[in-house]
Amino acid sequence: MPKSQAPHPQTPAGAGFERVGLGITAAVASVFCFAVTDAIVKGLGDSYSAFQIVFFRYLFGLLPVFVVTWHAGGVKALHTRRPLFHAVRACLLFVALTCFFAALQRLPLAEAIATAFTAPLFVVALSRPVLGERVGPRRWGAVAAGFAGAMIIIRPGTDAFQPGTLLVLISAFSFALMVLTTRLLTRTETNAALLTYATVGAGLASVPFLPFVWQTPAGEDFVSFVAIGLVGGGAALLVIIAYRNAPAAVVAPFEYTGLLWGSIFGWVFWQEKPDAAVWIGAAIVALAGAYITHRETRPRPRAGPVAPRSGQ
Repeated sequence: MPKSQAPHPQTPAGAGFERVGLGITAAVASVFCFAVTDAIVKGLGDSYSAFQIVFFRYLFGLLPVFVVTWHAGGVKALHTRRPLFHAVRACLLFVALTCFFAALQRLPLAEAIATAFTAPLFVVALSRPVLGERVGPRRWGAVAAGFAGAMIIIRPGTDAFQPGTLLVLISAFSFALMVLTTRLLTRTETNAALLTYATVGAGLASVPFLPFVWQTPAGEDFVSFVAIGLVGGGAALLVIIAYRNAPAAVVAPFEYTGLLWGSIFGWVFWQEKPDAAVWIGAAIVALAGAYITHRETRPRPRAGPVAPRSGQ
């Protein structure tokens, strides 16, 4: 799924070629790391509950969080005036990741990742009722096209339909709500606060479920759990680096390289071969998402002292 759990910092105007190159490199590396995490999760899925996997993901993901917090100035960077919003955001992240990890136990890796890219479409569709933002006809058209592509992947009503896909859609919907909550929080909160409270909160949300699903990890599996936390947390840190050094319109399309990595890992480890419908639907979803990114990040002309509201 789209894994940009951290906020997207504004790129300084006039970012140089080297900084943009660093941003792109970090973006590609983050997507690769997230795909590695998804592959490890899928490998553990037959033996462990998604709740337990989420717990270890955030337990061992605290190390990269410490790095971000220290770099931001320590504990003072965690000051917040909106703890309730952080709690809601953490719960949404918990639901999104738990559903996605559960779906990985039931779906081919590439198909799960492709369906998860409906999250940006949900963001646009929900921005009007949640944030009151105006959405113009072109972006609505992109949303409609993207969901049509998702239906090609999912194929409801046919023998190819898999119920696990519904878990991915719930995950994407929850992730979209989390992104909208992030937009509200970025007005007053630091990147360190957003990353720290989401990590701690989502991890704590999994704790009540552990007594019912706990399986003591074997030695090799414990190493995998550590890897999920460190690699996944490191990927979130790379997302921050990517969006801090390059414009969102440049970085965001590289998220779709996750489809490539998902296909490679699925074929190498589980002999999964996405059919033509998955590739066609994924291409439509990716193009719709890229267009939405372009429309939302392009410079808008100013008429007088007040910027006009974007209608598209």
